[in-house]
Amino acid sequence: MALPILLIVIVAAALAFHFWSPWWLTPLASNWRQMDDTLTITLVITGVAFVAVNLFVAWAIFRYRHRDGHRAAYEPHNRRLEAWLIGITTVGIAAMLAPGLFVYAKLIDPPSNAMVVEVVGQQWQWRFRLPGPDGRLGTSDPSYVTADNPLGLNPKDPANQDNRIVDAPELHLLVGVPVKLLLRAKDVLHDFYVPPFRTRMNMVPGMITQMWLTPTQTGRFDILCAQLCGVGHSNMRGVVVVDDRPAYDAWLAKLPTFAALQAQHAGAGALDPLAAKGKLLAQAKGCAGCHSVDGSAGVGPTWHGLYGKTETFQDGSTAKVDDTYLATFIRNPTERVPKGFAPLMPKLELTDADLAALIAYIKTLAPAAPTAPAAPTASTETWQLAQNSLVTPREPMQMAPLSPGPASSPGYSAPSAPPMSGPPPLATPLPQLAIPPQPGNAPTAPSAPSQPRVPSMVPPQNR
Repeated sequence: MALPILLIVIVAAALAFHFWSPWWLTPLASNWRQMDDTLTITLVITGVAFVAVNLFVAWAIFRYRHRDGHRAAYEPHNRRLEAWLIGITTVGIAAMLAPGLFVYAKLIDPPSNAMVVEVVGQQWQWRFRLPGPDGRLGTSDPSYVTADNPLGLNPKDPANQDNRIVDAPELHLLVGVPVKLLLRAKDVLHDFYVPPFRTRMNMVPGMITQMWLTPTQTGRFDILCAQLCGVGHSNMRGVVVVDDRPAYDAWLAKLPTFAALQAQHAGAGALDPLAAKGKLLAQAKGCAGCHSVDGSAGVGPTWHGLYGKTETFQDGSTAKVDDTYLATFIRNPTERVPKGFAPLMPKLELTDADLAALIAYIKTLAPAAPTAPAAPTASTETWQLAQNSLVTPREPMQMAPLSPGPASSPGYSAPSAPPMSGPPPLATPLPQLAIPPQPGNAPTAPSAPSQPRVPSMVPPQNR
């Protein structure tokens, strides 16, 4: 009796979990309600089959249990029962698959007025391309892929020059406007999936797949890769932002064209060719998917401030991050794993020149060393004034004492200060704060105490 009771409890628990589960579909944000309908049909049919089969097994175990005096009848074939089972199974499978076939046929047949966006997947990052004012995407080919042309666009194709490049995992779409997504992968099998849109499509290297949708809700929605594409699969994330018309136009206006990016890469390469090549390689090889450059946490150690620091490894040993360390780590990343990180980084196929370029780029992300203040070259009084003013330091002037003292007695006149040719020794106390005498008058002692005046600190151009 224990087994039939266990099967009944499993069926009851499964039904309770389904109806009272806290996990369910995300709110729909596209036109594909048919996806939800097909999922509901599948759940109903498979659920009914699950309940019926398990309850039948529980009943059969109880009904035909072993009892003294009872003997089982041998019946190897029952044509009537087999016909019923085949018919019911056929109807159930057809009811599950037929709606999906109709929805799939509609999914790959976009409207003629749909916007076009290209999605490029690579371990482990997303990039996007939009057509220019002419509405056409130029041609691309893997043979054109370089560090400064990661999408492999044909530089000789005029249609590519005004194409907008999104070199970031964030795509903006216009609410209420259908969009056709052209999907391609550069390395392995990926899958572009935005759960609230309900649509997903495999991205196969060497071919272009497509799907379409119409966003119906503004907001930010996560992009996931729905195929196990490698050790960084879970980190292959992105964002789709659905905007209204003004916000979308503002975002689109900021996107660089392919021609502008090529000119920018050429200019950066002229200033520091090695570091510029390393930056482009880091983007093309997918390093940016795991290593941040702003200090934020990621799958791997951040590159911000990495060069020159002392790295601690999982075995407790340490090493200073220099050229030798970086070259060894990039060549064999799992030999010594930094503390707090998993040995997930794959080996990259890099030439010696590529490796040197990556190291040069990582060097540029090291914090600048603080510079010591320059030693003063004028008198201490002049140098002290320059620290608090934009005025060009001048030679010290003869100053009257700030407060009355013995010099206030009748007949006293302040001696003239000898000119100072250089800064006084460090042991010499700083002079008292003083005010310059009035022009044309000798510095004499005041007849009565008065409130001292502070010299003006306004830059010459503002006086």
